[in-house]
Amino acid sequence: MIDREEIDPARTVVVATGNAHKLVEIEEILSTVLPDVRFVALGQLGEFEEPEENGATFFENALIKAQAAAEATGLPAIADDSGLMVDALDGEPGVYSARYAGVHGDDAANNAKLKERLAGVPDELRRGRFVSSIAFIDATGMVLSGEGTCEGAIGHEERGSHGFGYDPLFLPDDTPGKTMAELTPEEKNAISHRFHALQDLAAKLGGSEG
Repeated sequence: MIDREEIDPARTVVVATGNAHKLVEIEEILSTVLPDVRFVALGQLGEFEEPEENGATFFENALIKAQAAAEATGLPAIADDSGLMVDALDGEPGVYSARYAGVHGDDAANNAKLKERLAGVPDELRRGRFVSSIAFIDATGMVLSGEGTCEGAIGHEERGSHGFGYDPLFLPDDTPGKTMAELTPEEKNAISHRFHALQDLAAKLGGSEG
């Protein structure tokens, strides 16, 4: 937990996620363009009720989370919503990526369901992409967005021990022969959907400050 008295509101952004992996990725990437900003997880500031993520798009869900965090803390807030979209499944699992198999955050079950749904689908039709939408609400209440994708294909079996979610099954076009979970954090951050979304956001932040 972080003592609220130690926080400089002008130099603090609350990250609306309970996912430690996302916090690390957001901090590592955005700290290069916002070096004087401290990123803190919402849970480090206290207990807050989680908003219902009932948006129809990734950005709508990201905005729901960012607005809830900003209202609860009075601080600028950033939230990400991301997932996997598979062409052969008409965009599934999409906004339901984290709860595809019914239980939120059960990576093993989600991957098992994805493999089952793609059973018998040939390699050339196993195309998909990770999509990330980011909503940032600054101290004035202005909303900025960031969008990014990572194109690739869905493998037949999990490989690799890094990352989370569908990373062991996803084969990025940028790293032929390797799943996302076989990449180091540095390699993943250089190509990931969240990286591209954060770069998009950073460009807009630079424009709004200039």
